Formats: sequence, structure tokens, C-alpha cells
Amino acid sequence: MTPLLLVEDDPAVRSTISTFLELEGYAVDAVSSTREAMERLAGSPYPIVVSDIYIDQRTGIDVLNAARAADPRSAVILMSARGSMETVMAATRGGAFDYLAKPFELDSLLEIIRRAENAAVPDEEDEDIDPEEPLVTEMIGSSANLVEIYKTISRVAPTDALVLIEGETGTGKELIAHMLHANSLRAEKPFLPVDCASLAPTLIESELFGAVRGAFTGADRDRQGVFEAASGGTVFLDEIGEIDLNFQLKLLRFMQEKEIRPLGSSKPKKVDVRILAATNRNLRRMVEEGKFREDLWYRLDVVRIEVPPLRERRGDVPLLAGAFLKRYNARYGMEARLTESGMRALEEYTWPGNVRQLQHMVERLVILAPGGRITEDAVDDAIRSSSPREQSGETLADTEMEQIRKVLAAAGGNKSRAARILGIERKTLYRKIERMGLGGS
Repeated sequence: MTPLLLVEDDPAVRSTISTFLELEGYAVDAVSSTREAMERLAGSPYPIVVSDIYIDQRTGIDVLNAARAADPRSAVILMSARGSMETVMAATRGGAFDYLAKPFELDSLLEIIRRAENAAVPDEEDEDIDPEEPLVTEMIGSSANLVEIYKTISRVAPTDALVLIEGETGTGKELIAHMLHANSLRAEKPFLPVDCASLAPTLIESELFGAVRGAFTGADRDRQGVFEAASGGTVFLDEIGEIDLNFQLKLLRFMQEKEIRPLGSSKPKKVDVRILAATNRNLRRMVEEGKFREDLWYRLDVVRIEVPPLRERRGDVPLLAGAFLKRYNARYGMEARLTESGMRALEEYTWPGNVRQLQHMVERLVILAPGGRITEDAVDDAIRSSSPREQSGETLADTEMEQIRKVLAAAGGNKSRAARILGIERKTLYRKIERMGLGGS
């Protein structure tokens, strides 16, 4: 039987995991504190260690360091209900084999343990990694799908791999690009974002490649392009799906050859930059429709990060709202407080504008909060009036109402089924139906 050390302070979780793994053939040594874990590791190394991160005065990172010190080949699997980019990066750089966000399926843990058994690394291939290396992140959230993104960032950031970041508007794609750059070997060099959607097809080539004097009307001097200006650093091509088909070929050639030719120049220049790209469009569908080059799509699709919309990680809303509340209280010298009902109203909303909308909403609430208290009524009022009316005259609240109406119709009026489709609790849907006056649906 393979010996395994389990470090978990919650007795129910410890018992459940221990019993499950013993039934799967592992000799589990289960402890509840870092002190006990250190004592076990001092006595004998374990090939596999499974540890919670937040335990007592010390953490799972201390257990990780002790396990790796006892045996550099030890596979350490960390788990936490409070995952963050900092903890994932510290775990990865400290040599953790994997990281699990709680709650998780026991079969998922078993799969990771079995992968660890099949991936033993020889001593000479192990590298000393400094777990105290400073980490750079502003990402907020601990949902399971966000933790998976943290893990991907921690693995790919130190490389020069091209990364395509996909997600709806307002989900934080540029923030992820910043994190990839800030935790890369290019961190001390420039990070230059380019909004491809805002550049006319006739301007994007000179913007990226530069131009020499006289290349076009008004070019009265040589102009350095973004790729050359970011030499040694990172260029972030936001909304890359908006690039004109004619320029896509030139961009592909640059990615392959790392060479630019400024407009009006006959001399190519070698440029060393890392490319990160983002889109809120479905590039694969655009390829099928002939609106995006297939070869460029394959070149972009090296590492892909799909950022979930906020409605798919509602558990992060309190964390985000709390962080934004603290930020704007400090900025405006306020002492606004979110009431329990106010926070519940924020959690229940579907956030079609994602994190960006939540951020602006909290800023508005802080400024306008009567008596410094942000109540459910205040949140509802802000939602109804938060977005400029479009030509259709609809606000984001109207959009949510229409979405709920359609789902109810599709579910044949079955509110339980509609709640499952919408990804919200049934009681939450009942409150929304009552508030929106959809009782007859």
C-alpha cells in the first residue's frame, strides 16, 4: 500500500478523505495540524502528501516545503476553499504537484494522486525554487474555475508561449494578460496593450509595425510601432477577432518570423516580443464563416484561457464586492457598508456586464449610499438605472427580466427547472419574479 500523509484540520473532511483513500488502497496517515505534519515528515518522507492550505498558525505551504525538504520527489497536493492567485503561484513555485479548490469530487482527488504516482521525477531533474519570490496579482476570486485559471497562469507565465484569452466583455481578460506579463521573465520590460477594435484597418499596420517618414500623407517623421517599442516585453492584442483579414496574414508572418517591416521601409527589423491576445468572439466560428484565417487561428491556439462570466462564479461576488467597497471607500473618504440584504441582492443579479459592471455598481453605491448603508433597495434601484438606455430603450435590468421570462417559458412555467437553468437557487428566482412583477409567468 502506498503511504500517504493527509493534513486537514476539519474532522469531517479529514475522515471522509481518509476513508475514501484507504478503500482505494492507500495507507493514510491523517493529522489535523501542521505541527503533527512536521513531526511525521521529520520521521519519514512520504511519496504523496495531501494538505489543506489554511490550517493553523502555519499553512500548507509550510507543509509543502517540509515535504520537499524531506524528499524532493514527494508529490504534494494542496487544497483550499479560499484559493487565490497568490496561493496558487506560491504552491506552483514551491513545487506542488497540483492544487484543488474545495469543494471537490473525491474522484478528482484520486485522479490527481494516481497521476502523481505515474509522474515520479528523478532527483537530478528537480530544481530549487524560491517560494518567497514576490507574486504580482490583482485577480480576486476563489471559485474552482478561477483557480484553474490561476494554475494555468502560474505554469505558462514564465514561458514565451502565445496565450489566447477568451471571455465576455468585462470578465478581466486584460487583467489576466497583465498577470501573465508581471509573473514572466519579461516583467521588467514594457507591457503594451493594443485595442484592435478601435483601430481602422488602414492604421493598424503602422500602429504595430511603425512607419518611416513619407510613408503616407502626414508621416513627417519616422514612427516606432508598438512591437518595436515593446522590445523585450509583451504586446497584448485585445479583441484580435476585429483585425481585418488582409492584415491577418501580415500578423501571422510576424508571429512566425519575429520580424517587422515598417511602412515605407525596405529593411526588415528583428523584434523580440511576447504576444498575448484576447477576444470576446468565437474565433473558431469566424474561421468557419471565412472571417478569420484558419492558419492564424492555429498559431494563436497554443495556450487558451477561457474566462468564465461572473454569473458562473457567483461565489466570488462577495469577495469582489468587498474589495471594490474597500477601494472606493478609501478613494472617496466614505464609510459605506453593505447590509446582508444588499450583498444578497448583488449575489442574485446575473451581471451581464460581468466584473466591470459590478465594479462600477459598487462605486456608484458607495457614492450614493444614504447614511453609509447599502441595502437591497439601494442595489435594486442602482441596477434599474445603472446602464444608459440603448436604442431599444432597455436597461440591464430589463435584459435580466427578459432572460428570466424566456427561461420560464422554456421550462413550461416550472420554477425549479428554470432556477437550475439560470444557475440560481429557487428561492432567489421567486424573489426576482416577485420583484419584477412576473408572478403570472
